[in-house]
Amino acid sequence: MLLKRTLFCVFEKQRGRYAALAIAAVVIVVGIPLWWKTTETYRAWLPFSEISELDSLQLQLSVDIEVVFSRGTLTPEQQKKFPLSHVNEKEHQVDAKTGLRYKYETRYRTATIMEEDALNQPTAAEADLSLHMLSESSCGSVVVYVIPETAALLPEDVKVYVGQRRTALLRSPPFKSSWSLKEVLSNLDVKVEQVVSTMSFSHQDIVAALSNRVRMAKVTKESMADSMRAIKSSPGYEITFSLLNPDPRSHSLHWDIEGAVQSCIQPLLNKLAPIANFSVDSQILYYVVLGVNPRFDNSVSAYTLSADSLSHVINPVEARLGSNAASSNPVLNFLLYVPDSHHSPLFIRDHSKREVPSNAFHSPRWGGIMVYNVNEMYGPEAEPPVDININMAKVMGVFLAQLRLMLGVQHTHPPTGFVLQSPGSAGLADWELDRLLWSRSVENIATASTTITSLAQLLDQIGNIVINDNIAQQVSSAVTSLQSAVAELEAGNLAFALQYSREAILASERAFFDPSLLHLLYFPDDQKFAIYIPLFLPMCVPIVLSLLKIVSEAKKRRADKQAKSD
Repeated sequence: MLLKRTLFCVFEKQRGRYAALAIAAVVIVVGIPLWWKTTETYRAWLPFSEISELDSLQLQLSVDIEVVFSRGTLTPEQQKKFPLSHVNEKEHQVDAKTGLRYKYETRYRTATIMEEDALNQPTAAEADLSLHMLSESSCGSVVVYVIPETAALLPEDVKVYVGQRRTALLRSPPFKSSWSLKEVLSNLDVKVEQVVSTMSFSHQDIVAALSNRVRMAKVTKESMADSMRAIKSSPGYEITFSLLNPDPRSHSLHWDIEGAVQSCIQPLLNKLAPIANFSVDSQILYYVVLGVNPRFDNSVSAYTLSADSLSHVINPVEARLGSNAASSNPVLNFLLYVPDSHHSPLFIRDHSKREVPSNAFHSPRWGGIMVYNVNEMYGPEAEPPVDININMAKVMGVFLAQLRLMLGVQHTHPPTGFVLQSPGSAGLADWELDRLLWSRSVENIATASTTITSLAQLLDQIGNIVINDNIAQQVSSAVTSLQSAVAELEAGNLAFALQYSREAILASERAFFDPSLLHLLYFPDDQKFAIYIPLFLPMCVPIVLSLLKIVSEAKKRRADKQAKSD
């Protein structure tokens, strides 16, 4: 009986050990991997190595330049050496992670018979049009026609004429007949470089476009002012024209806004179509007054608004403008304000206390306001409300200039002796469009690279953020588009570079602002332990104690055997 009881106890101990080992084995082999797999955060693959390369941005901007010599500028011996080409490169290290290289590939040749005929036009504007009809230059390129020093095509005090297209007329500097062709080209390169910086881009313009990556100290005040004035790059813009009539009982205002937009604004928007999509609407608001009370100036018998008070005008008016809730695009507001009869005429004064000729002002990245006085259009015997037809040509001239500034068309300061032809009804010259495309392409690349590298650093530091396939696709698309944009800039294909840079900034922002990234953003590890310990601790303690007991008994048996053998 005692033997049976002893065998039963031994059997129970062995069964307990085996049960503990079996449970531990199931937990370790099956339970932990299953728990790990079912609770792990899904993180799709991201091209971190390629993104890290974008953190150090090295851009090369390539410009194609063609210098065409007309009859009478070179000797026959010099002409025999044409055509020829020359490549000039300049490097600028903006900061530790951003570098710029400018590559100017210049081709020299003589003018064709048809180009000589075009240059024989009576005026420079007609010559510019005739040259454009012969051949259209590619986007981002510059063509310089060198005409004889004594040519009557340009006035005597004009050294360079820049037309509406991508061509410039350069009066030949005085050359000595004994000079070699190399000396002639070396003497001419200084003027050609000035023409290219005027028609293409300047180093400060490009550095200002990199403001998202570089410190403010690297940018000049003028370039930074232009950059801060222009609205940030966006796939689309909403443009709203508003007529403010604070006194409809005195004035019945009529404006042909639709016709004015079609004739004055739409040509500009058509040329800017590669940059963004535009939508235009208009509205008339009644009983809307300015947020400040103008002061009456006895010296001019008129009411005035000082420059210091203009900042208080926008907020009260903006509350009445409304907004387009169906669109997330930035809005540019252009307001035409007709003062009431009790505050007419009303003039805006600058910081020097002088009247602003346009009687208008603009607010950076918001829009502009123009004050339109109508008190001189009717006499005191007129019966209210007086019908007023607004001169839309005058109004749209002001709004067009403000719109150009808002969209980043920078005011060019040409060197002495340069004449820039007015863009005319198009609202924008081809070379002005190229300058804007260069800046926007670089700005888009800088913004997209900064966004995508910031997102990659965030996802790398916080390992419990879910990265779904949609985000991975957007990130990969942004990286691919960025690489393509950089490559197209290097190849000198400005139009394609802008297209890829737009795709990059859209994809990077969609990935960065994806709502799914916020689900586990603030779920730290200590909260995980607070959840899992009450669940797993009661189950793990018996298993761990059993395993410790088994190990202890095994050590004891080994010690007993060792003692018996001794």
